[in-house]
Amino acid sequence: MKKNLIYTAFILLISLLSGCKKDGTMITMKTNPTAPSIKTMPDLTLLRSNAANVIEFDGTPVDPGFRASANYYLEACVSGTNFADPAVIYSGVQDTIIKMTVGELNGILLKYFPGDQTSSLDFRIRAVLVVDAGTGAAGTGTNPFEYSSAVTNAMVAIYGFPRLDLIGSGTGQKIESPNGDGKYSGFVKLDATNFTLKDPDTGTVYGTDGTQLAVDGSAFIPSAGAGWYKLSADTGAKTFSFAPNMIGLVGSATPNGWNAPDQKMDYDAKTNTWRITIDLITGDIKFRINDDWGWNLGGTTGNLVHNGDNIPVTAGNYTIALTITVAGPNGSEAGTFTITKN
Repeated sequence: MKKNLIYTAFILLISLLSGCKKDGTMITMKTNPTAPSIKTMPDLTLLRSNAANVIEFDGTPVDPGFRASANYYLEACVSGTNFADPAVIYSGVQDTIIKMTVGELNGILLKYFPGDQTSSLDFRIRAVLVVDAGTGAAGTGTNPFEYSSAVTNAMVAIYGFPRLDLIGSGTGQKIESPNGDGKYSGFVKLDATNFTLKDPDTGTVYGTDGTQLAVDGSAFIPSAGAGWYKLSADTGAKTFSFAPNMIGLVGSATPNGWNAPDQKMDYDAKTNTWRITIDLITGDIKFRINDDWGWNLGGTTGNLVHNGDNIPVTAGNYTIALTITVAGPNGSEAGTFTITKN
């Protein structure tokens, strides 16, 4: 019985080896595999009114000389930056036609490139080919083969969030509705003149009837004169609000010491910071809003809190950037800042 089992196992082993020899196929990679390519590009003048339209990028797959599995990446970067920090528009196994809506593409590009303007962008398809795994050799999971298409340049018009443009005071600025729900807000720098709000998509102009937002209503009046304001408008509920939001630097190191007016900072929407370049003398500084101690920040560069300690500085010209991490209400405000001697 034991001999029979051994004989049977031997016969099975011979059969398996014979089958492997018969069915085995030698895989040979080309010396210079053919990279993927972009054959055609869609019209990249993106319009909010066409957000639901489907567009497609047409390409060809990588050809290493055998049928291979690969992951493909459709990438874009600012023209001439060599994909140092690319926007990944698509990633997956699709290798010929990559489809998406105008709205989907615009949403991805808006995370990397400015809205409401035309930018020169470079595009490529990058294929990542994994031949085997576990050994660490070229072509394995930890060291894959990569092949990129030739660069295709295109002028791309990207639309921003729905917005209301300021007409009059603060011309050239806007407030935005990130959720597209008719609720707009933002920081705007106003001069002492009146202003209205205009929807550039519909041409509708908003003012006030005295208490509410009103189409073709009276102009808004900056209540505290020139400076920064937090402005909000809800076109559905017909409500609006705008209040002075003038972040300033105060302290013995500043030109006016601990007295108002404070040294006003400017808002940088791209970095979400308040900035100022200023000559200081040796002394102390703090941050406050609207020349009032109800909202103020002190402490250390990485930990600013309400009523925090004075911040010591030595004489010199500085660029200071304030990031507000907790806006308030008064008493709960917090933030961080950087101070760079020029």
